Amino acid sequence: MPDYKSIYNQHASQYDLMVSREDYQNNISGALQHIAPLENRDVIELGAGTGRLTMLLAPLARSLRAFDVSGHMLQVAVTKLQAAGWSQVQTGVADHRSLPAPDRSADIVISGWSVCYMVVDYPSTWEQELGRALGEMKRVLRPGGTLIILETLGTGFESPTPPDSLKPYYAYLEKEGFASTWMRTDYRFESLDEAVTLARFFFGDGLAQKVLDQNWVILPECTGLWWLRV
Repeated sequence: MPDYKSIYNQHASQYDLMVSREDYQNNISGALQHIAPLENRDVIELGAGTGRLTMLLAPLARSLRAFDVSGHMLQVAVTKLQAAGWSQVQTGVADHRSLPAPDRSADIVISGWSVCYMVVDYPSTWEQELGRALGEMKRVLRPGGTLIILETLGTGFESPTPPDSLKPYYAYLEKEGFASTWMRTDYRFESLDEAVTLARFFFGDGLAQKVLDQNWVILPECTGLWWLRV
């Protein structure tokens, strides 16, 4: 099993290379726009990482504040934002459960593949930690605003196959009134060797072997979207 804390604190460049191959059909942008149009909105992003979603949001949002708990990851995002000239984007190191943002200061709050760590990192108290994170996300939303969460529904699968460890979390969101849908966010790698190397880096030996056995230069993946209007 990969050491995700080590990846997020020491291997941002390799992580960024991997996610640059993700969603090659560009399904995420259209799905987000369908849920809540991003143009001229004040947006807060949590778990920004190396800027996977940040670079999609920046050209559209009126303002964007992008937070992540890892300064190492954020530095890659900052470099990309500066190169693209997105001066309206602010970044900062912050935990989901304590956001340096005023009450009712955003129209949209979005978190990609990161709220799940409230469950992964706190297996015995995840409901309390998740509740704190969702409470912060709601706090910074204006009335009528939208909270959007993206999470995995399985890498290496062509239809939704959520990890068993996250099923209670997804059920929790449903009980909290979140609507949901899913989409394909397949990876397209430059070669089979790159596919195997990057799959092993982040997902482990099992998926890397599956990629090799299936000769997958295009690695199927399913991603879920959950949203709530407050």
